[in-house]
Amino acid sequence: MAYIINNKLACFMFFLFASSYVLGDTFTDGRRIEPMKNTGLIKRKGTIKTIEGEDGDIIDCVDIYQQPAFEHPFFKNHTIQMKPSSIPGGVKMNSSQAKLFQDWQCPKGTIPIRREQEDEYPHPRGVKWIPRRTQLNHNFYDNRRHEGVFYGARSSINVWRPVVYDTEFSLAQIWLSAGPDEELNTIEAGWISDGYKRTGCYNLHCPGFVQVNHKYALGSLIKPLSSYSARQFDIWITLYKKNGNWWLQVQQQVIGYWPGSIFNYLASTATRIDFGGEVYNSEPTGHHTKTQMGSGHFGNEGYGKASFFRNIGYMDNSGKFKDAEAQSLNTYATRPLCYNVEVSNNTLGGFRTHIYFGGPGYSKLCAV
Repeated sequence: MAYIINNKLACFMFFLFASSYVLGDTFTDGRRIEPMKNTGLIKRKGTIKTIEGEDGDIIDCVDIYQQPAFEHPFFKNHTIQMKPSSIPGGVKMNSSQAKLFQDWQCPKGTIPIRREQEDEYPHPRGVKWIPRRTQLNHNFYDNRRHEGVFYGARSSINVWRPVVYDTEFSLAQIWLSAGPDEELNTIEAGWISDGYKRTGCYNLHCPGFVQVNHKYALGSLIKPLSSYSARQFDIWITLYKKNGNWWLQVQQQVIGYWPGSIFNYLASTATRIDFGGEVYNSEPTGHHTKTQMGSGHFGNEGYGKASFFRNIGYMDNSGKFKDAEAQSLNTYATRPLCYNVEVSNNTLGGFRTHIYFGGPGYSKLCAV
């Protein structure tokens, strides 16, 4: 994991996807490891239209004001902001992007919600886009090198299909955070691959995120995926503060936002940015898991073999995104013999400041 930080005590993990942790116990814990309540294949309240996607998914087009976020009392009088007043400078895209938006789209004034059923993913099926929040494990690092505030983060994230065992997960994401550990606020965005339904809440099931995009159903598969020593694919993710809200943009599409008012410490700015990967290690049979991170190969193997984040950047109070300097990124791996990370910077291939990360998990060197 590589991160930018400006507070004395920071909490981090090896990961990346999209979610938020706010208001203490008012909101459910997005990473508690326990069975999830099944909603089945029942048509959702507020459904205006139902679509069968090209991959067989059933999509309900739900009235935008009847999306799950509005089931929480906090949003009783909330007025949806359909788009930010402007897009910050420095939000740019490159080629080799994975496909996120399908040929169908819901009517304007609705959002697409993918129907799910219990145990539909008994084994890791693929990579999915999610909004979710908070953290599974805590690790601490004391660093006073960076001071300042952050209003956004961006990167293009390489997408893979890591091998995931049992009820574990493997993910890659950007993480914006602020506040002390006991009251930590986070916003997270990226991709995840797991056995599903047993590792917390996903997509719109976690209160706090308001979707405005009518073309993309959170939880749909990302494809195509990268292959070892072959063509690479990535998704461009941008998080930024605008008009009091934290906006999520994927590729060229604004997906939705977290209202700034639901946060304590992230109500104004973030104090730390993380870029990296994480796995859930359940220590099967008493040793470290074989669940892979990223491509399943170590970061030092480089392009086409290790997973990467490229064009890493941040937004300051100028309202424009800036490239992060390689020397400003601190790297940390909780178990470097299982998974590691390396930072690099070059102007070739449009990578600019980037990191390679990942690993295979359990081995003779990575046993505990």
